[in-house]
Amino acid sequence: MSGNIYVGNAGKDAPLDSGWLLGHFKEADDPRHTDVVEVKWGIHPQGDERPEWVRGDERTALLVLVSGRFRVEFPERSVLLEQQGDYVVWGPGVDHSWFAEEESVLVTVRWPSVSGYAVARE
Repeated sequence: MSGNIYVGNAGKDAPLDSGWLLGHFKEADDPRHTDVVEVKWGIHPQGDERPEWVRGDERTALLVLVSGRFRVEFPERSVLLEQQGDYVVWGPGVDHSWFAEEESVLVTVRWPSVSGYAVARE
C-alpha cells in the first residue's frame, strides 16, 4: 500500500477479513476504508450456507455470480444464480439467507457500510 493506492488480489486479501475488501471495517488510513460501500469476494464451498437469516438489514445489496451455482432465499421466493454474471439486488429491510449448491465465487456489494451486521466468527 502506498498513500491512496492499494493493489491487491481478491483471492489473497479476502480471507483476511471474512471476504470483505472494502468497507468501514478497514483501518482509517487504508484506501479501502469507506462508510459508503462494502465489497466482498466470497468463495463458498459446496453446501456452505448462511448460519442464520439476515433480518432487518437496512442496506441495499447486490450479489453477482462469478462461478458456481448459488441460491439466495427470500421470505417469498428463491433466486438461483447459475450462469456467470447472474445477479440479484434487494433493498433495505429484505430478509434473506443463502446456500451454495456448488462451489461458488461471488462479488457482493452492499451500501452504505455500517457497523453492527457482522456474523459472529467462530
